[in-house]
Amino acid sequence: MKSYASIKGHPVHPMLILYPFAFLTGGFACNAASMASRNRDLRTVSNYLIPTGVIAGLAAAVPGLLDYLNSVPPQSSAKDRATKHALLNVAALGLFAGSWALSRNGRRRALPLMMQGMATAVMSVAGALGGTLVYRNQIGVDHRYANAGKWREEDRLHGKPRALVAAAAGLEVDQMKLVHAGGERIAVVRTESGYAAFSDRCTHKGGPLSDGVLICGTVQCPWHGSQFDVQTGKVKCGPAEKDIETFPIENAHRPV
Repeated sequence: MKSYASIKGHPVHPMLILYPFAFLTGGFACNAASMASRNRDLRTVSNYLIPTGVIAGLAAAVPGLLDYLNSVPPQSSAKDRATKHALLNVAALGLFAGSWALSRNGRRRALPLMMQGMATAVMSVAGALGGTLVYRNQIGVDHRYANAGKWREEDRLHGKPRALVAAAAGLEVDQMKLVHAGGERIAVVRTESGYAAFSDRCTHKGGPLSDGVLICGTVQCPWHGSQFDVQTGKVKCGPAEKDIETFPIENAHRPV
């Protein structure tokens, strides 16, 4: 099990980012206070906090990278947002690390402080994007509906129709599974009238339909509420305007 399931209910990345944010902003504040008051002790504290924050930021980047590669749906608004989030965080860490290197000689003080101020602003923007990823795109949020069953995901590399039939085994009515088949993300579902398979990508903003809600043969995107008929792919409710792609799947074991 990977992708969304790897962090649902366990917000590892959001918890870890608290440490670098606190260390780095604290280091910037101590450095600014040191310049204002000419207190060398505050400067010493800053020189310890900033490298500690950079190290903590690198540690937080590990689960962040895993989320980016496995949890954020490809070709979606969340992917663009996550890319900006990652690049801004890298830039902020680079600015903090550079400011610390410059301040070690004890002569340059204004330039490192300016770099730290810029890094704090950049990190704040990155944090806002990260919050949007969690609250709007629901990355790492477990919002499964009643009787949806345990989140399931698997890889089926060959023989798409046959693979989808095999993947549907064990699903109860109104349950879904995300299947990676032939380089595509396909949601396999079971409804009152049988099995169905369709593209996991919502045609509105690229939301993961397999992470949404399935009721009475209709799947609802978790991001903006677009609804689609799982058998035909037709849009039943916007804001999506384009139908989703469907795939053939046998219904030899049709629910009674």
